[in-house]
Amino acid sequence: MASLQKSGRPTAPNTPLQPKMAVVQIQNHQPSRSLWGDAVYRLVRNRAAMLGAIIILLNVLMAIFAPMIAPQAYDAAVLADNNAAPEWITHIFPTMIPKSEGGYVTISQKYSLGADKLGRDLLSRIVYGARISLAVAVIGPTFSILIGLVVGMMAGYVGGRVDNLLMRLVDVMYAFPTLLLIILLLAVFRTSFQNQAPGSLPYLLDRLDASIGGLLFVFIGIGVTAWMGMARLVRGQVLSVRELAYIESARSIGANSFTIIFRHILPNILGPLIVAETLAIPSYISYEAFLSFIGLGVRPPTPSWGSMISEGAQVIQTYPNQTIFPALALFLVMFAFNFLGDGLRDALDPTMQGMD
Repeated sequence: MASLQKSGRPTAPNTPLQPKMAVVQIQNHQPSRSLWGDAVYRLVRNRAAMLGAIIILLNVLMAIFAPMIAPQAYDAAVLADNNAAPEWITHIFPTMIPKSEGGYVTISQKYSLGADKLGRDLLSRIVYGARISLAVAVIGPTFSILIGLVVGMMAGYVGGRVDNLLMRLVDVMYAFPTLLLIILLLAVFRTSFQNQAPGSLPYLLDRLDASIGGLLFVFIGIGVTAWMGMARLVRGQVLSVRELAYIESARSIGANSFTIIFRHILPNILGPLIVAETLAIPSYISYEAFLSFIGLGVRPPTPSWGSMISEGAQVIQTYPNQTIFPALALFLVMFAFNFLGDGLRDALDPTMQGMD
């Protein structure tokens, strides 16, 4: 009662004190992305790289579905329509004056981009020409990675005399200008493999080359010269990681060389290799275009953007559309791979991990 009189408030006797409940706010943290996941995230946010990837994807689809996309067969010639052009092209190129206006251009709406000197549809040949450039864009890196990875891995991981021998071989190969070496190889292949006895290996190779439009020896020429840069890059990457702590830990627990190379070293050096090969693809495409331009590339009538540019260059003053359109297709593909390569370089940069 005394306590009631002093405070004026009743207190419940023998009532335990209630502990205060602490309010804990649990923050939702987003799970951290892996190195590759973070690289993909940054690549998707790179608009230039995505533009390049879209252009490449469209060209891949065009090459795959060329028979359904092309209005006509690439080798279908209508001599009566030689050098014909639709009316809208004459508005873009004022020098192309239609015959109805006293000029020399045959107007035909059958050809969306015009026809060449043999009356073949330019659009159809450009569509099929994507197959050649993209085939080189696949075969070039394949040769480069297969040969360069083996040579670079052996040189960097084994070291010693093996390293010296392989790197001297690379130096000897680098002594020759790449394009000149490809031209010499193609000249040797084309001349020595023709007119061979039926059933012999050179005869079979020549027939195989003819069946794929002359691409076999182009692939061989590019493949023989494409691996040197990759070998040097792989060697340098292996030398930079083979003495790191996680490699030493793998050795200490008894991991063999195969496991160390393919489970520990290779996954950690893939980034620079992917970037280097993506940026090298335009050079492979330019090699094929130049070889076709000078007549050492694909065999007629197989369409190639380089051969189309060469044929159109002969009439560029009178029919500029025959050169500009295939050149524009080549330009777009090469710049698309450059944009994608630059985006991959930024995305796979380890110093950019975790940054938007």
